[in-house]
Amino acid sequence: MSKEILTLQSTFKEAIVSVKEFRGEHTANVRLEKLFEVMEFCRKDLGLDFLVDICSVDHESRDPRFEMVYELAKVDDSCHLRIKAAVAEDEEVPSVVALWKTANWHEREVWDLMGIKFSDHPNLKRILMWEGYPYHPLRKEFPLAGKPTEMPDVAFTGVAPMEGGPFVTSSGATDTVSAEPRAKGES
Repeated sequence: MSKEILTLQSTFKEAIVSVKEFRGEHTANVRLEKLFEVMEFCRKDLGLDFLVDICSVDHESRDPRFEMVYELAKVDDSCHLRIKAAVAEDEEVPSVVALWKTANWHEREVWDLMGIKFSDHPNLKRILMWEGYPYHPLRKEFPLAGKPTEMPDVAFTGVAPMEGGPFVTSSGATDTVSAEPRAKGES
């Protein structure tokens, strides 16, 4: 086990549900109610100053249904640590934007696509789907073919706005000079 995992275990005895090492990757599963404290400790005391990613997993048939996954690292690449926390469908996850500003968009993406809410988030609104969209498309019950929408189908409105313009590639070109946008009208 890494010294960071051992430090976490000794500091947060009851908060750590389990730890795991697999192929040199270290993971700590923590209780949701202690997640912010653990993340704050990782940032301030363990020096994990780089939030690589935040994502979530939908275990549709399990209880709790969701799992939050945080990928942390040191900027000098000397340590990587994964923190996981189980989340029930009606629970909110504490936001870590106060610790890592980059968490802002990651948490918005999780909210938008999975429907997991974050408490104390400064601007929890959709980031990929439009406001008012009633679904969360990465949930398991969301159909692969999608759902009908009232939004106009802008992808098939006819001529593309920049068709033939200086920054559009020509896919049917016979050579690279005529295919490249920067070469149009210059050679």
